[in-house]
Amino acid sequence: QVQTVGALSAVNRGFDAVVATSFEAPLNETVCTYCGQCVQVCPVGALTEHDSTWEVVEALNDPDKIVVVQTAPAVRAALGEEFGLEPGSLVTGQMAAALRRLGFDYVYDTDFAADLTIMEESNELLARLQQPDKYSWPMFTSCCPGWVSFAKSQYPELLPQLSTAKSPQQMFGAVIKTYFAQKKGIAPENITCVSIMPCMSKKRELTLPGMDSAGTGQDID
Repeated sequence: QVQTVGALSAVNRGFDAVVATSFEAPLNETVCTYCGQCVQVCPVGALTEHDSTWEVVEALNDPDKIVVVQTAPAVRAALGEEFGLEPGSLVTGQMAAALRRLGFDYVYDTDFAADLTIMEESNELLARLQQPDKYSWPMFTSCCPGWVSFAKSQYPELLPQLSTAKSPQQMFGAVIKTYFAQKKGIAPENITCVSIMPCMSKKRELTLPGMDSAGTGQDID
């Protein structure tokens, strides 16, 4: 009701009642936007996100891999609260130092890629303003994969108004495996790009077609 998506609902009656998708279809065949809210509120822990921790550990322990990590802006505040600090406390420095000690070769803030997104979307807006009769208005951002999925399933008529820019996460991966790889003299296939994000929709986004800028697999691993 809150999300206005309706991917999950009560199925059957009495003792046979369960929470499920329509016709118990897999989530990827429903209108699910992968926002993760069902995981947050599931009272019995039956819904969980895919845990990528050991995939990251394997990459960190692979001497042939250069492991690059990006952290979303929310992480630096959420981590502080988890360690008992006042809500809203930023632990940017401690977080970066901890990631380096864990073995990450390069640590970046997704704010950098968000700046790239702003520039791309601004350029696109300016281009559209030069041909105002060609487009519907207003122009919406495409920086959030959950929002894009929501628009596709719930308001498809708005799709022409979405920017064509990738999200900050995906722009970061594209830059790391092309420009960064060239500057550092590293083969893109030897780079493992890790995202630390607060949203499960990002996990689905990195598997979508077109998220392979270097031609060596996913931009974000």
